[in-house]
Amino acid sequence: MRLGEPTRMNAAINITPLVDVVLVLLIIFMVMAPQMRKGPDVNLPNTAKPTDQGDERGRILVSIDDAGKLWVNDQQVAREHFSEALRAAVGNEQDAKVVVRGDAKLKFGEVREAMLALDQAGFRGVGLIAKGAHAERRRD
Repeated sequence: MRLGEPTRMNAAINITPLVDVVLVLLIIFMVMAPQMRKGPDVNLPNTAKPTDQGDERGRILVSIDDAGKLWVNDQQVAREHFSEALRAAVGNEQDAKVVVRGDAKLKFGEVREAMLALDQAGFRGVGLIAKGAHAERRRD
């Protein structure tokens, strides 16, 4: 290269910044995915030893808020249309899993009514979601 001679352009793509940005986005989505849940905010009852809640994919979430209103996934449903909303949420899935999240302020009878409606709609083996007693202490 001589003095005064124009330099040649290097046309190579530097992918290091692209990989850095993609990895940061991946980490952000991995951290936020468990926080993105369906349905209303429900104050779950404490239990001494809850079992593993399992995989969230392919399950129908039935929530009962503190006012006793029913929700299927993130849609509020009237009690008389509860079975139809469940069938619509299941779609063509063969072995749909249904879990119930009931607010801690609810009476047991209100949760039991929802579970009976699930049983009458043909759903067997309905699960309940609760939080461990030690979960409250960890947040403080």
